[in-house]
Amino acid sequence: MKKIIVAGSSNIDFVLRVAEMPKKGETIRTRSFDKIPGGKGANQACAVGKLGGDCVFLSAVGEDGLGSIVTDSLAAAGVDLSRVLRDKETPTGMAVIAVNDEGENSIMIVPGANGLCTEDYFDRNADCLAPGDILLAQLETPVEAIWKLIEKAKAAGCTTILNPAPAPESIPDAVLAAVDYITPNETELAAITGLPTGTVEEIDAAARSLCARGAGRVLVTIGPRGALLCDESGSRVYPTFDAKRVDTTAAGDTFNAGLAVSLAEGASLEEAIRLANAAAAISITRKGAQTSIPSRAEVDQLLQSAQEG
Repeated sequence: MKKIIVAGSSNIDFVLRVAEMPKKGETIRTRSFDKIPGGKGANQACAVGKLGGDCVFLSAVGEDGLGSIVTDSLAAAGVDLSRVLRDKETPTGMAVIAVNDEGENSIMIVPGANGLCTEDYFDRNADCLAPGDILLAQLETPVEAIWKLIEKAKAAGCTTILNPAPAPESIPDAVLAAVDYITPNETELAAITGLPTGTVEEIDAAARSLCARGAGRVLVTIGPRGALLCDESGSRVYPTFDAKRVDTTAAGDTFNAGLAVSLAEGASLEEAIRLANAAAAISITRKGAQTSIPSRAEVDQLLQSAQEG
């Protein structure tokens, strides 16, 4: 199996359960409060580990007690943490997440130690990038450093996956040209391209605009409709699995991890998207970020049941 290098954020998620999202100026009561390891990078690394991947994590946490909550969760998932930066002066990143009764979420992020994931930090760990490996990156750490890392990974012969979340104001064409897979959701796709994404046809047109700028493949997660793939051969939608939505917090992270793990195992892209959809479908039926990520056995069982059905 190919190695998967996940480069990204580590946070502690402070999750608030609410009936409805607060309106501007409104004070509401929460139904519950949980402190859960999260951060898009850590979520994806955790999911890679739980889904059976060989994962090396590039990230930073504070030596403040909260950082160990993140690293303990990842260690339990089998993630290689030997390159994670631990800093005494900077607090671990934090996110405040409100989740309503429909499973929709609203997230506010305090970067903290994630700001230490600089170009210099990634340069010091560039020796872990080897031909055939997979780099999976997101954008909760300094963006310019991620751009450089993607280009270096591509030059080193890695397959590159960019999950552009949170959506940046723009992505340089040179970076897009170094991206094998870019995996926005509908909202992120609209922000990146400046194009509407209200319908599947509009999503397709926006995805094609990224391909035209040099992206290898654009894989858009489109909620209960599944995922839309756009590449040089055209576009097609891969339906997801029926699931009761409880909490969507880490669904996109689980999808990206599933894609990376399946590709690392040598599966076809169609098989990889199917596994990614299955993993994400299970995750939305559970509360929390890393706590919602399924095991590989659970995903394989869902795939087998669907095939038999």
